[in-house]
Amino acid sequence: MLRPGIERRFKVDLEAFGFVARTGELWSAEARRLRLVEVIETLGRSVAVEMDLRLEAAALSEMAENTKDDPDFRVPRVEWDYTARNVLTMEWIDGTPLSDRAALAARNLDLPRLGRALVQTFLRHALRDGFFHADMHPGNLFVDAEGRLVAVDFGIMGRLRPEERRFLAEILLGFITRDYLRTAQVHFEAGYVPAHHSVESFAQAIRAIGEPIHKRTAEDISMAKLLTLLFEVTGLFDMRTRPEALMLQKTMVVVEGMARTLDPQLDIWTTAEPVVREWIARHLGPTGQFEGAVRGVTEAGQLLARIPGLLQRALRVAEQIDLATCRGVALTSEIAAWEREPWRLRWGMIALLVILALLAWAAS
Repeated sequence: MLRPGIERRFKVDLEAFGFVARTGELWSAEARRLRLVEVIETLGRSVAVEMDLRLEAAALSEMAENTKDDPDFRVPRVEWDYTARNVLTMEWIDGTPLSDRAALAARNLDLPRLGRALVQTFLRHALRDGFFHADMHPGNLFVDAEGRLVAVDFGIMGRLRPEERRFLAEILLGFITRDYLRTAQVHFEAGYVPAHHSVESFAQAIRAIGEPIHKRTAEDISMAKLLTLLFEVTGLFDMRTRPEALMLQKTMVVVEGMARTLDPQLDIWTTAEPVVREWIARHLGPTGQFEGAVRGVTEAGQLLARIPGLLQRALRVAEQIDLATCRGVALTSEIAAWEREPWRLRWGMIALLVILALLAWAAS
């Protein structure tokens, strides 16, 4: 249930954050690179979702569908008949808080396995589903009687588009395999680093981050540390902040911290590798390429199906132009009317050019 007055308090806070962000971008090039205003707008959209508990229930329901076959993770069932804008009712969860390590150990649970399951579950949701719980702190996670992780509080969720998932997977695989050139190329292909920079120089900077990490023992290899160093390096190459990735990075750091609490010896790269390789094989391997080709054929078919309608529209436009040309007086009056409203002329010409361009492309 929403606390009384919480919406007004969030509104005041967001307005204050927005003022600071706009002022910062006005006076600081670094603030513009960090895209502070867009970051606050992203936060505002997230808060708006949190203020309507029906939307949180919908997020919970969507994640339940995505994870119904996952062996190590589940979410509570929503009681829709008792859910409204200000009230969310869901299944009662009996479980041990993930923050209570002593209680988990007293249940003779395999804590290292739980740590691995936590990391792999988060990466699976981000890569496979493009939809992840972005507030996975210890207070929001429990372990049920079957030893499965159970998450609650779905007010803050993150989404990744297919291209962002590919970027994440290739970046992680690049660091896992120490392929720094490919890691750099992915940044350029995604448009995250301006094209005037050198791919090789950026790969060299990434190597300076990756090599020291790989030479350390497993318990000292930190994804949080890598993200911090990568953030510092990207400033040298004018890489702008990606607001859609901020929640991912923040949650990744929190998840890693919880996993290390369960298993101080956890190797984050060895744990992440199976999930990353599975996604790469599924989406960038032969199967993924075949499915991509099928989608391309489908889209082409949809465009071809629209061509007759486009031709008819073009013919009608041509007939109207021809008729107007024969009726010189009428044409003159029409032009005069359009000159009085120049926006009509501009948008009319743009529409005609778009139609002709589509026809030319389809015929090529």
